[in-house]
Amino acid sequence: MWRALRVFKHQGVHFRRQAPIGKYIADFACHSAKIVVELDGSQHAETKTLAYDSERTAFLESRGYRVLRFWNVEAILNLENVAEHIFKQCSARLRPPPEPPPR
Repeated sequence: MWRALRVFKHQGVHFRRQAPIGKYIADFACHSAKIVVELDGSQHAETKTLAYDSERTAFLESRGYRVLRFWNVEAILNLENVAEHIFKQCSARLRPPPEPPPR
């Protein structure tokens, strides 16, 4: 995933890996687009971990981040589509808002 995300730097989307945000460390973060990418293994399906992930996501969202979660296997088997989805999400958040219509 890191190799796929690094390619986006040439298109103006810069990711950091293992990026600290508050008391949490995001797998990958694009601070300019306020996107966090998390890759989850099977332990994230356990009740205790689901609660922790929910708390973590709420914290990141309260700081303006959008959290994108993918299962590890999905990122491995479908890397190109996952990376494309991430890039589109970042691009949408980096675009300037449309100008209001004239009055």
